[in-house]
Amino acid sequence: MDIHEYQAKELLAGFGVPVPRGSVAYSPDQAVYTATELGGWHWAVKAQVHSGARGKAGGIKLCKTYHEVDAAARELLGKRLVTVQTGPEGKPVQRVYVEVAEPFERELYLGIVLDRKAERVRVIASAEGGMEIEELAHTAPEKIMQVVVEPAVGLQAFQARQIAFGLGLNIKQVSRAVTAIMGAYRAFRDLDATMVEINPLVVTKDDRVLALDAKMSFDDNAMFRQRAVADMRDPSQEDPREVQAAEHNLNYVGLDGDIGCIINGAGLAMATMDTIKYAGGAPANFLDVGGGASPERVANSFRLVLSDKNVKAILVNIFAGINRCDWVAQGVVQACNDIDITVPLIVRLAGTNEEEGRRIIRDSGLPIISADSLTEAAQKAVDAARAHAAS
Repeated sequence: MDIHEYQAKELLAGFGVPVPRGSVAYSPDQAVYTATELGGWHWAVKAQVHSGARGKAGGIKLCKTYHEVDAAARELLGKRLVTVQTGPEGKPVQRVYVEVAEPFERELYLGIVLDRKAERVRVIASAEGGMEIEELAHTAPEKIMQVVVEPAVGLQAFQARQIAFGLGLNIKQVSRAVTAIMGAYRAFRDLDATMVEINPLVVTKDDRVLALDAKMSFDDNAMFRQRAVADMRDPSQEDPREVQAAEHNLNYVGLDGDIGCIINGAGLAMATMDTIKYAGGAPANFLDVGGGASPERVANSFRLVLSDKNVKAILVNIFAGINRCDWVAQGVVQACNDIDITVPLIVRLAGTNEEEGRRIIRDSGLPIISADSLTEAAQKAVDAARAHAAS
């Protein structure tokens, strides 16, 4: 789960990370009022979308007058901001963040991520802030510092000082950078985050260290104990299909292909998508119906898959253990009777109550294409999708 910049800064500030003064606005008038309340002579008006590289896409405006603040907010609010991370469809700007624009001397990078391979939290820092860390890792990897956190003791102050000195900061700046680094780590740990990125972390002329921009991502599975964070979710920034899937407790990820997939088990789902690709097709989604694939759950899965207008065929692949093939078959038949399914449907059932499930499909009289193996099911799905697209 991702949140907006202003939300990330609010959370980080609660853990002692210094951030510039700012406030969110939902209209041009509110943006101007916010600027007057903040005071000063320079402000940054920032589009709030779940994406990086906003500055390069024109999503950040530096303003010197209230008139410029008003014009910037009018230009940004209501538009779809397209960045290198959003894809060509962009993301809607429904709010802007008005922030005091303070002059600074240096831009640094600070990131805290979950390294799944090492099974550790990794702190990444660089004196080359303000640019994409992936680009820096490719062009100048020697400029990146990394510290692996021992989970039994967490990030230690001496490690934070090591990072700060490695960034080339002076004594006064080091103590303030340590405060920011330790605060960001505590926020990462206590809020069940999977990433905290401060880019840039800036050093001002009076030796302050501020988080000028911030991004945070969180573990969806931990949101039941992080209600304050969960309430920050903005569905407008997410794929509508994934929002709908979350409402039905379905594990769904939208893709760019034309073969809809309804599968039980993440491993089988990935294997099915690989087999579809091997057969020459492209999956339209990852959808794991989970262990309790009741008829209602299967029917909801069909509605979700069919909400993607690119789908030309649907492949249902169930290997029943906890599940039962007859339950799934009932759900498939119910979905076909309740929903107008205008694309070919391929069903492969194996495991618990397999024969009963196949009998339900066979006796339904519906134009369902059956398959005995995963390879056969994938090939039939690819062939059916091509025939449907050509018709």
